Amino acid sequence: MLSMITRRLLPSLALLLSGCAGAHTDYPSLAKRPIESAPMAEAPPPPSPVASDPALRTEIDRLSAQAQAGAATFDKAYEVADKAVRAADGSAVSSDAWVAAQTSISALESARNDSVSALASLDTLYVERSNAIADGKASGGIDDIDAVRASVLALVDGQNDRLDALKARLPQP
Repeated sequence: MLSMITRRLLPSLALLLSGCAGAHTDYPSLAKRPIESAPMAEAPPPPSPVASDPALRTEIDRLSAQAQAGAATFDKAYEVADKAVRAADGSAVSSDAWVAAQTSISALESARNDSVSALASLDTLYVERSNAIADGKASGGIDDIDAVRASVLALVDGQNDRLDALKARLPQP
């Protein structure tokens, strides 16, 4: 039995070792190529900032003003909602004070529509401008949109936090 295993294993072992024996020179060298030893060329200068499109600037300013107007409306509605929630403190679900607080919270959610709408429009404007730049139809303006978008996003996030805090103060059904 051992001789039978040896007879089958020995040719396989010989084939395996013969593959390792020859040195093939068909493979590329791992030495440095001349291009890798050449001195580095200076990188081209970064592109100069492109003056923003006046129509784009007008749209960005309009959306920023819309968000600020929405913030002012939200702040006024927040004062009313905060008073209503304070008045409903400790009241039962479905009581008159609780319903009045829920109504003022709904009005507060509606008051933030301008800010949220401005943010959505800035998101859309950013995507459209990015696509236009990628297609070669426009240049620049992305940084302008992004800067205003970031400030409006922070504004909307702050409104969300304040709204959630008011909701948390009321008992839930």
